[in-house]
Amino acid sequence: MVMQTKRATIYFDPDLHKALRLKAAETSRSITELVNEAVREALSEDAEDLAAFSNRKHEPLMTYDEMVKRLKKDGLI
Repeated sequence: MVMQTKRATIYFDPDLHKALRLKAAETSRSITELVNEAVREALSEDAEDLAAFSNRKHEPLMTYDEMVKRLKKDGLI
């Protein structure tokens, strides 16, 4: 299976770019592989968060003041 790729120009902070180059060399991977993996992980975390929100959408809402009062009552703050 041949994976199609798209080209994009990304501007990195110089220190971040240096760290990426070093990690790529140390792990025998390309910067592209490292960046793709990081983006996949970030998107996966977003998907997990969205699923959690969806699972909790029927829970009653609580104001900030109510939450603070509950934390105080429970001795957590």
